[in-house]
Amino acid sequence: MPQPSSRAPREAPSTLFTVTGDSLVAVDLTPRCSRTRLRTPGERPRERPGERPGERPGEKPQPQLRPHPRTPYHRLFAIPGTRAFTIGNLIARLPMGMFSVSAVIMIAGTRGSYALAGAVTATGLAATAVVAPWTARLVDRHGQARIAVPATAIAALGSLALLLCVRYEAPDWTLFAAYAATATTPNTGGMSRARWAHLLKGDTAGLHTANSFEQAMDELCFMLGPVLAVFLCGTFFPEAGTLAGALLMMTGVLIFAAQRATEPPPQGRSRTRSNAGSSTRSSTKSSTRSKPLLRAPGMPSLLIGFLATGAVFGSMEVVTIAFADAQGHRSTAGVILALQAAGSCAAGLLYGALKPAGPAERRYPSAITAMTLLMSGPLLAATLTDSLVVLAGALLSAGMATAPTMVTGMTLVQRRTPEGRLNEGMTLAVTGLLGGIACGSAVGGWIVEHGSAAGGYGVPVTAAAVALLISLATASPAARPAAR
Repeated sequence: MPQPSSRAPREAPSTLFTVTGDSLVAVDLTPRCSRTRLRTPGERPRERPGERPGERPGEKPQPQLRPHPRTPYHRLFAIPGTRAFTIGNLIARLPMGMFSVSAVIMIAGTRGSYALAGAVTATGLAATAVVAPWTARLVDRHGQARIAVPATAIAALGSLALLLCVRYEAPDWTLFAAYAATATTPNTGGMSRARWAHLLKGDTAGLHTANSFEQAMDELCFMLGPVLAVFLCGTFFPEAGTLAGALLMMTGVLIFAAQRATEPPPQGRSRTRSNAGSSTRSSTKSSTRSKPLLRAPGMPSLLIGFLATGAVFGSMEVVTIAFADAQGHRSTAGVILALQAAGSCAAGLLYGALKPAGPAERRYPSAITAMTLLMSGPLLAATLTDSLVVLAGALLSAGMATAPTMVTGMTLVQRRTPEGRLNEGMTLAVTGLLGGIACGSAVGGWIVEHGSAAGGYGVPVTAAAVALLISLATASPAARPAAR
């Protein structure tokens, strides 16, 4: 008797052979259609491979639409890599509001001279105005990571050299030399805006949101930077603010430069030898890049407007400190100025979430008009009430007009800068702002010393009015560059 096999039974053959009389018959048992299974009540049918729920066999599949992000900022940071470079840029940008305050506290605290501290910081500002455009041009030509990292390393070494010179009582001239070395600090805000312009090329609404966000972050960093510097220098040792600023700047730039996927391609000198037409285009590009940006259509008037806008910021800071000191509450000046920056930060974020109405050339004079009108609020509050509380509310309102002005101005800088030189163009704008801040501080201080602190608030109103006149005088269609 055959024993049962322990192996698994074989599958039934698909063909059956049999003999009928003298004929061999083959029967094909392969099923002609797919087997169906009775579904229980309420059971949903199974989809075949390649089909989606709700589709009929042979019907063209419909594309699946992803839900739109909730706000423009969600759409902005849904782009891969944007969060990483933004975090690195914010870390690197925070020390920009720390270095000047830290240097003044460190030098004045150890040498006992505010005049020396002011002269050193002014020297660093002047050196930055000269060197920064050249650094930005190298960034445009050779790439952000290749230039920004060594330039930041030189600037960090300059800050550390200043710290050591102050710590070990080196001669005064060494302080000027060390702080001048920090002029190679790259414009991290400009590099971040250049990345947005590269990623959002052709997306006007997205670029508006990105510029608004960057302006809000500028205000945030310049609001938190001095507070952090005062805390570090007062809590630990006078050099702590400078040391922490150098470490933060170097760390942030390294994180920022490591995000190579979002970096704009270097705009080096292009050389083509294929034919005469390509050679002509190459020479045209080369001449455009070698031409000074100050001669670009619409740029001179725009940079002069940034100079006047910077005077608004510089004079407001000095006059507010003097006014609070005259009221016997000098320590509250930082809080009041922080309210102005907070108002600008909030307005920048709100402005970025809104859809811009009309071209930037038309919105720019309107924004400066609003800034001029709101800048009269602190003047009225100081001359009519002598109240720091009322002044704080007026500065909060005035700060809400500066962000739309700066956002629209930076948008115009991006449009009027020749292709491949965006970092240089925005660095020139920042240089104009810094020059205006220095001039506004000097004029505001002179008015306060020879007049009154309340009357000093007329300086930012006058500077805003000058910026408005410049924008209106150059707002003709002939002065506007053609869209690229």
